[in-house]
Amino acid sequence: MTAPTETHGYITDKDRYLQRLRRIEGQARGISKIVDEQKYCIDILTQISALTSALQAVAVGLLDDHLKHCVMDAAREDGPTADAKIKEASDAIARLVRS
Repeated sequence: MTAPTETHGYITDKDRYLQRLRRIEGQARGISKIVDEQKYCIDILTQISALTSALQAVAVGLLDDHLKHCVMDAAREDGPTADAKIKEASDAIARLVRS
């Protein structure tokens, strides 16, 4: 687990990320509601697609922040920390590509 005093690259955009995530929560609740109301399948799929795109946008933003801050800082130091951060970023990218 990360030490509480360490800051992360997204911290300057934390409020924006939280706002986007609250909007995504609302979208998910909306999908549950239209399923409960037995709305048309294509309408539900359209909403799921929008929700997926919104989550992907948050993920890409966080990854970008991670690369610009955490990975760049570690790369300046070089050594095993840099290698670990680069592998961590590569693994995250692989997870995003698979999803």
